[in-house]
Amino acid sequence: MKWTRLGKIFDPADHTLAEGCREFAQSPQVLSLGEDLRIYFSTRSVDPINGKFLSRIAYVDMSGDFRNITGVSSHTVIPLGELGCFDEHGIFPLSPVRVDDLVYAYTCGWSRRISVSVETGIGLAISSDHGKTFAKYGNGPVLSASLREPCLVGDGFVRYFKGLFHMWYIFGTGWRIYAPGGQAERIYKIAHATSRDGINWEKEEGRKIIDDALGEDECQALPSVIRIGERYHMFFCYREAFDFRTGAGRGYRIGHAWSDDLQVWTRDPHPCITGEADDWDGEMQCYPHVFEHRQKIYLLYNGNRFGRHGFGLAMLEP
Repeated sequence: MKWTRLGKIFDPADHTLAEGCREFAQSPQVLSLGEDLRIYFSTRSVDPINGKFLSRIAYVDMSGDFRNITGVSSHTVIPLGELGCFDEHGIFPLSPVRVDDLVYAYTCGWSRRISVSVETGIGLAISSDHGKTFAKYGNGPVLSASLREPCLVGDGFVRYFKGLFHMWYIFGTGWRIYAPGGQAERIYKIAHATSRDGINWEKEEGRKIIDDALGEDECQALPSVIRIGERYHMFFCYREAFDFRTGAGRGYRIGHAWSDDLQVWTRDPHPCITGEADDWDGEMQCYPHVFEHRQKIYLLYNGNRFGRHGFGLAMLEP
């Protein structure tokens, strides 16, 4: 596969975001509005109690040629969770999918912990106004930690193939401290679940479906799947487990795997996109989202600093 980078198309610093949110437009994900597109992303406000970030979901509407921004949401589309709930401290990311006349949104809810920084679960919210606002299906997750997936279930991406809803998501294999006095770092892998109604899910409990390329502590995140012809293609990001924030070459890059049956996946050993030195994505490429639009295949993704300064676009060459 050959991708042409089309550059950064959205910078949150150029817009006024709702609820005091600033910077960050992470994990862009598309909902088609016909000719035009609605792109959801996770942005951040500051918790007035402790000064820590709270992740919230907003969107930008774009013309179908990606040249014009026609609107930015004046509100965040889903409220954070209630006291003690799985999404009390943030939602990141959101994966939308149309189901009849509704839009189902699969959310990754974040809640803070003491011994480690965070725990996550996958929630469901439903929109009846074409994705402007969403109502939570309930206060709890539809997918969360279990016997062989002990923590950090999140990043759910859902599509309907072969008469079933398919979800690709991540689960944590555990936390590890790599240096004396260092903070605990999480390790997570990509997994698969199915559902007949999009609400009740059956996991392939604890089965890692993508081989590691960086060793057993490789972290894999944000799976995104598309069918092209008779083959299914997955794009995801991966990184080293520690020293990935500032260590050269240890941060996220975007990987690719393919399958003919949605069960066995073959991984391309090379990153599928590389950035340009000193450009917005020169140090990191992460949080991919693949989609078809106007008979072309596109990939949205974030660049340096985990999407702090927006997201860009690449197009698959024929």
